[in-house]
Amino acid sequence: MEDLRSNILAYIDKHETCSSTELCKEMNVEHQKIVGALNSILAFGEIISAQPEVTSRLELTDEGRQVADHGSHEAVLFASVPAGDGAPQSELMKSVPNAKIGFSKALANRWIRLDKSAPGGPRVYRQVESVSDRIRHCLQMVAALSLDSLTAEERAELKKRKLVQEGRVTVYRVAKGPAFTLTLAKEETELTAEMLATGVWQTLTFKAYNFKALGQQPDCGHLHPLLKVRAEFRQIFLEMGFQEMPTNRYVESSFWNFDALFQPQQHPARDAHDTFFLTEPAACRLDAEQADGYLARVKAVHSNGGYGSIGYNYDWKESEAQKNILRTHTTAVSARMLYQLAQQPQFQPTKYFSIDRVFRNESLDATHLAEFHQIEGLVADYNLNLCHLMGIIREFFHKLGIRRLRFKPAYNPYTEPSMEIFSYHEGLGKWVEIGNSGVFRPEMLLPMGLPESVSVIAWGLSLERPTMIKYGINNIRDLIGPKVDLKMVSVGPICRLDK
Repeated sequence: MEDLRSNILAYIDKHETCSSTELCKEMNVEHQKIVGALNSILAFGEIISAQPEVTSRLELTDEGRQVADHGSHEAVLFASVPAGDGAPQSELMKSVPNAKIGFSKALANRWIRLDKSAPGGPRVYRQVESVSDRIRHCLQMVAALSLDSLTAEERAELKKRKLVQEGRVTVYRVAKGPAFTLTLAKEETELTAEMLATGVWQTLTFKAYNFKALGQQPDCGHLHPLLKVRAEFRQIFLEMGFQEMPTNRYVESSFWNFDALFQPQQHPARDAHDTFFLTEPAACRLDAEQADGYLARVKAVHSNGGYGSIGYNYDWKESEAQKNILRTHTTAVSARMLYQLAQQPQFQPTKYFSIDRVFRNESLDATHLAEFHQIEGLVADYNLNLCHLMGIIREFFHKLGIRRLRFKPAYNPYTEPSMEIFSYHEGLGKWVEIGNSGVFRPEMLLPMGLPESVSVIAWGLSLERPTMIKYGINNIRDLIGPKVDLKMVSVGPICRLDK
C-alpha cells in the first residue's frame, strides 16, 4: 500500500491531474485498490483532491471473477487433457469444473477433438499444442477498467456468457491539493504533555478540529409510540389522584371476566367466536371465591335475582365460570380490586386506573387486532351518580386536550346507566366515539360486600386509537404486530398531549 501511494503521488506530481482509471492502467492494479490508496492519502489532509464521477461500465459477475482468476472454462478443460494420449471424455466431465460448457467451447475453437470410436469409449485429444486464453485476458482488462482495447464482438461474447454485466462505478478525478507533498506524514490528532515539554509540537502538523462532526450515537433502546402515549395517560391519572391497578394477569377465569360482572353465561361475548379459551389448563378452581360465599351470592343473583333485581332466571353452572380465557377487558381486574376493597373492615373511597393488554377473537383489518390495549378508570365512593361520572370524564378528557364532548345512552351488561363518549374530530369534520362509561350495577357490587350507599363509576377507551391519531398512522397493523416498521419506533417524536 505504501509503495502504491508513493507511485500515485509521483504520477500526480508529474501530470498535475488524472483519473483513477488512468492510475489503474499505469499501476496495473484493480480500480478498487486505487480507490483504497486514494482514500488513504486523503486521510493525511489536503494533499490531493478527489472529485467523484459516477459512470456506467462493464463489471465482472461472480463467475467472471472466477474465470479472471483461474482461466476460462475451455482453457481449464484444455489444460486437463494430457498431450498425446488424451483422456476419456467421461473422466473429464467428472473431474473438470464446468466441463460441459468448457468442452463445447474448446471443441468450437478446435482446441480439442473427440474420437468416439476409441477403445474403451469416447476419448478427447488435444488438437493444438497451446492456446491463448483470450476470455480470461478480456476479463482482466475489464477488472482493470482497460476497456478501450475490447472489441464489440468480445464485449458481446462476455455478456452472452454472463461473465460481465452493466454496472455503475465511481471514477475519481484526482488533482494536487493545497498541501501537496510527495512524503506522507500523519497529522497528529492529540496534543500531549510530552509534546509541550519537549517543544516537538512546533514541528508537527495537527489535524483540524471538526466542530460540525456529530458525536457517536449511543447504543440505546427506543420506546414504542404506544408506550409514549401510555406514559402521558398514566401521568394524567396520577395527577388526578388515581392508583394504578396490577394488570399482570393475562389469563383469567370466566368467573372474574364475566360472572362477577353480572354478565350471563349465555351472553354472545362468551362465545368462542369472540373470546380465546385456553385448552391447557382449560379450567381453574374457585376455592377462594367459595370460601366466604361470594361465588354462591353471584350464582344466586344470576339464577334468581336479588338486591332489587329479578336476575336472568337460568341454571348458572360453576363449570362455565371455571373456564380459563385470555381476558377480554381490564374490567376483570377492576372486579378483583373492588372485591378486595369490599373485604376491608372500613370502606375507604378509592380511585383506580389501569392500562394494559386485552384479547378478543376479532377478524384482523385496518382498525381491529386480536390484541389491543384498554385504558380504564373507576371511582368508588358514597352516593355517586351520573353527574359525577360526566364531570370526571370531562375533566379527564380536558387534560388530554379534548374539550368538545357528547354523551349518548348505551347498554352494557354490568353498568346502568351507561353512556358512549363522543368527541368532535376536527380533521374528519364529524363526531367520533372515543370511549364507553357507566355506573356499575348493584347486582355486581352488592354480592361483593360493598355497602349499599357505595357507587362505582367507570369509563374506558383504547390506547391504540389516540396513538394512531397522534402519530398519523392509518392502519393499526403498522402500529402493533409483526408488520411494524422498527425505524418508525426509533425516529418517532416524544408524545406531548395538549392539556
